[in-house]
Amino acid sequence: MTEILSNPSPDPNPTLPKTLTPDQDSAQNPLPHGLRRPPLKNPKDSTAPPALHEGEAPIVFFDGECVLCNGFLDVMFAIDKAQALRVAPLQGETAAMLLPPLPHDPEEWSIYYLDEQGLYYQSEAVIQILKKLGGIWSLLSIGRTIPLPVRDAVYRFVANNRYRWLGKRDTCRLPTPDEQARFLP
Repeated sequence: MTEILSNPSPDPNPTLPKTLTPDQDSAQNPLPHGLRRPPLKNPKDSTAPPALHEGEAPIVFFDGECVLCNGFLDVMFAIDKAQALRVAPLQGETAAMLLPPLPHDPEEWSIYYLDEQGLYYQSEAVIQILKKLGGIWSLLSIGRTIPLPVRDAVYRFVANNRYRWLGKRDTCRLPTPDEQARFLP
């Protein structure tokens, strides 16, 4: 199953079983933070999860105090010469407006990726970021062939240990002058 929260399209997401409602699906494969898989409803439904307008640059939401997450951003910025991606810390205003409530324990947080298709998280967010970076990096999205529970288990293992392994900053990352236009509050 795809880890996406999206505005459903007229063509239902083929990865969602048509015989299960989102609530039934969540009971069988619970999502973190009270997130639900998208219902197969009219895309004009006002309760649909957030998505960006077509043509808007996607947003990567990251833990601004996490050394590993900030290292990932450094690599992403070095690769993304076209500046196709914007970023926002999970601790910021943009995340508070666009994301579901986060757990109180930051070790339970996830990376999120928001584009015009919807909101992705955990391993699927990483895969979507790699696809968006293009080139050789998009080849790494072949990781999507690994079953989602396995991918997310590896993701959670790393996420749950990231502070122990690499530490935590005292404050959120401040953008360099070159990065400033890509940072959202």
